[in-house]
Amino acid sequence: MSGHNKWSTIKRKKGAADAKRGKIFTRIIKEIIMSAKEGGGDPDSNARLRLAVQNAKGANMPKDNIERAIKKAVGADAVSYMEVNFEGYAPAGIAVFVECLTDNNNRSVASVRSIFNKYGASLGTNGSLKFLFNRKGVFTILAEGVDLESLELEMIEAGIDEFEVEGDQLTITCAMEVFGAVNKKLTELGIAPEEAALKRVPVETKTIDIESAKKVMKFVDALEDDDDVQNVYHNLEITDELAEALE
Repeated sequence: MSGHNKWSTIKRKKGAADAKRGKIFTRIIKEIIMSAKEGGGDPDSNARLRLAVQNAKGANMPKDNIERAIKKAVGADAVSYMEVNFEGYAPAGIAVFVECLTDNNNRSVASVRSIFNKYGASLGTNGSLKFLFNRKGVFTILAEGVDLESLELEMIEAGIDEFEVEGDQLTITCAMEVFGAVNKKLTELGIAPEEAALKRVPVETKTIDIESAKKVMKFVDALEDDDDVQNVYHNLEITDELAEALE
């Protein structure tokens, strides 16, 4: 299982996902507002908004919250968010890519830079690390009650790259170009992912000693806790030994 997916599984087991539910909702609401402002408030005619609403439902966000977020985007007092990315290296040479949605670029720059400095990481120039990550579609699905053998055949026909099961979690990975087709096929099969998104998957991962790796993950956690940060990607290999140390 890929490092990012394995770390997500560990956090679910630890209950961190429940503890950070408010943060998860904040991220989704920002994405809904951004999507609605960009392409209109009707999910039927706005694919990005439709996906954001789908993820909101997957996270069990109340319907009222979703509707308020859409109204907030298209109303007179609409909030404007901008997408800002940061790239750099954590200690031990681990590449880190940070995606933000913010209404105050200066605040985000200062906050992310402060976290990098605190943990001995170094910021790079925009675009300097893009070659280390591929944009791929990633679907997270609860495996319980799913006919995995049948679904895997359907997904292979849809053009996926990976079909991974870890405990009760199924992760499907595909090329960015077939993301829409895979999402449509899951909808046709009546399967609602907990999350469906385009993510940055490392081309190669890097293995380092356990103590250094734990420091890197503390750095990643600090970034994820920042209010303006939407996603953090890295190329640290989450080995079984590290996974055990992090649990």
